[in-house]
Amino acid sequence: MYIFDSHAHYDDESFNEDRELVIKDLKENNIVGVLNCGASLQGARDSVKLAKGNSFFYAAIGIHPEFADIVDDLVIDELRKLSKYEKVRAIGEIGLDYYDDENPPREVQKRAFIKQMKLAHELSLPVVIHNRDAHGDTLEILKMFPEVRGVIHCFSGSAEFAKECLKLGYYIGFTGVVTFKNARKIIDVAKEVPLDRILVETDCPYMAPVPYRGKRNRSEYIKYIIEKLAQIKGVPPEDLSHQTILNVKELLNLK
Repeated sequence: MYIFDSHAHYDDESFNEDRELVIKDLKENNIVGVLNCGASLQGARDSVKLAKGNSFFYAAIGIHPEFADIVDDLVIDELRKLSKYEKVRAIGEIGLDYYDDENPPREVQKRAFIKQMKLAHELSLPVVIHNRDAHGDTLEILKMFPEVRGVIHCFSGSAEFAKECLKLGYYIGFTGVVTFKNARKIIDVAKEVPLDRILVETDCPYMAPVPYRGKRNRSEYIKYIIEKLAQIKGVPPEDLSHQTILNVKELLNLK
């Protein structure tokens, strides 16, 4: 089974001691692609470095809502400069997170989100959207930019919200959560999402699927996500794997 991990954070400090070894293992275990997503400004820089140093890595650059208060014109200018590297294929992860009260105020998050959506539109790049407990405001901002496409990563909304995102041309990203025992909500979403709009991701080092739940996640474990989604959709796992690779290549404009 071949795998394209559509959302990873191999720049995370949890990989500091063995990053090169892990990446070597990925290459030897049928991982054909990884989109490493920046969350902070340094994470964006590091994602570009990983893409430059590894043939099957690509980069998304953006500022997570946790750091929305740093998003000013200087930060946008640096993201614009980073985007000039050919393996930068998306703006992300960007969006809204209303779950954690320690995050910047909602209006600050929305301003940062809109600035980065404008950048994506300017650069004709897709977006990687983080949305946690902010479905209404997220949808409102996505609708402000009808020309921009992307993925709702680590999808956590309802089937109805998924349908609204699909109408806007977005893909739906599934993590290891779909393998959890209490995953009825995301399973209902998976039933509604067409095969040609499904992406699979680790969000590593987080969100490891069963049987690795609670451990450091890595791209090989996506096979458990694919197997679960294939069961839900009633297709062979190899077919679903192939389709998700086609999907992410289409989104990222990879030949």
